[in-house]
Amino acid sequence: MSRKEKHHERHANLTLFGKDLVRRCAAHCELCQQSGVPLNIFEVPPVPSEPDYEHCLMICETCQTQVERPKRLNANHWRCLGTTMWSEVTAAKVTAMVILNHLAKKEAWAQELLEQAYLSEEEEAWIAQWTLV
Repeated sequence: MSRKEKHHERHANLTLFGKDLVRRCAAHCELCQQSGVPLNIFEVPPVPSEPDYEHCLMICETCQTQVERPKRLNANHWRCLGTTMWSEVTAAKVTAMVILNHLAKKEAWAQELLEQAYLSEEEEAWIAQWTLV
């Protein structure tokens, strides 16, 4: 199977989660809570070999662009993570913590949020596997 075919197959498998993800997020970005904008399925790293609902988030284009290109992070956009870091959706919580870890190098408010966080061992292990570069 070619790389392109594998990509299309993975995308098709991810779209099977679409309805459940939309229901879970109530048509809001699971990172910044923005509504009324198109949302995309985002696989939270490290991406498992097979698509996994627990590794997926519905996020807006702004969040996706910034997560995929961390050098362009707009720190003020991410102040919303003070709420997201308490999400019951583990993938959202993990993503929030990874972004806060990245921002904390330059942003005091991000460091303060990190100091308030409570993480399970499983969440800490997941976070340890992903760094924004």
